Amino acid sequence: MNASVSRVPCTVVTGFLGAGKTTLIRSLLENAKGKRLAIIVNEFGDVGIDGEILKGCGIDTCPEENIVELANGCICCTVADDFVPALDQILSRTPKVDHILIETSGLALPKPLVQAFQWPTVKSRVTVDGVIAVVDGPALADGRVASDMDALQAQRAADDSLDHDDPVEEVFEDQIACADLIILSKSDLMDAAGATRANAVIGEHVARAVKVVPTTQGKVDPSVLLGLGLAVEDDIENRKTHHDDELDHEHDDFDSFVVDIPSIANPDELAKRVALAAEQENVLRVKGFVEVGGKPMRLLLQAVGPRVNHYYDRAWTAEDDRRSRLVVIGLKGLNRPAVQRILAG
Repeated sequence: MNASVSRVPCTVVTGFLGAGKTTLIRSLLENAKGKRLAIIVNEFGDVGIDGEILKGCGIDTCPEENIVELANGCICCTVADDFVPALDQILSRTPKVDHILIETSGLALPKPLVQAFQWPTVKSRVTVDGVIAVVDGPALADGRVASDMDALQAQRAADDSLDHDDPVEEVFEDQIACADLIILSKSDLMDAAGATRANAVIGEHVARAVKVVPTTQGKVDPSVLLGLGLAVEDDIENRKTHHDDELDHEHDDFDSFVVDIPSIANPDELAKRVALAAEQENVLRVKGFVEVGGKPMRLLLQAVGPRVNHYYDRAWTAEDDRRSRLVVIGLKGLNRPAVQRILAG
């Protein structure tokens, strides 16, 4: 069934922490070719890092006011409280948006979100153009569904609203079970044998004929991902998942907090301190923006365990809060003072 042209199409982008969802969306923004886009980002943590990364693109067809962050928990568990008001906010924009991208949190299940598009007040205005699942190619090649399983568990347990605590393999299966396209990310980091193993894992869990698209740095022609016109909400009951008949579940206990640090002189030295915190204090995930003395550009830092990446994403603006702030995620009971001392140097 084709989507009605009178409704705004929405693309749901799902996938685990670190799989490459934000990179994919940023590439879509940079190649929108005049299409007016809006984004709903289901952020995890106390500071909206993913939303800020996207806002930093400076794309005229997706101004900052068209990027709405949901920081109150997993979108599939807070649909009525968070998603619908965000949708109302975007649909009130002038000029009208052409397409909405929804980046779910790493542990969100697509099916409950898509089912919300069946609600009369929602269905009359928007439709699900397609569901895109981003999977981590090198992780799959190594026999894992995510690059850092501990960080994934931390994300799960730090979200008080999350009401499903199933094996991550089942969440992975549910994500690709709802997908219309699967993006195999980081293809440049796999050899031919690794790519074959990764595709074999996907093939074991996909019940429908779903195309797998290999990518590097999230670069995919927008025409491949947008404008599918599938009206997924009308077909969602045919996409069987582990959670179709389940109610509430328990979850573990992790912690998330923000560390303010002074302006730095050397990004590599900060990266070493972040890696040290991961090793000594069991820090699982760090992300944030940092001011580097004498530099007009904002430094974006992201770490999963001791693996740290950083780069200058854009120039600071007069409206920016130039404090250096890092979101830290780890086990409950993490020694916050010790982490703060290490990160502050």
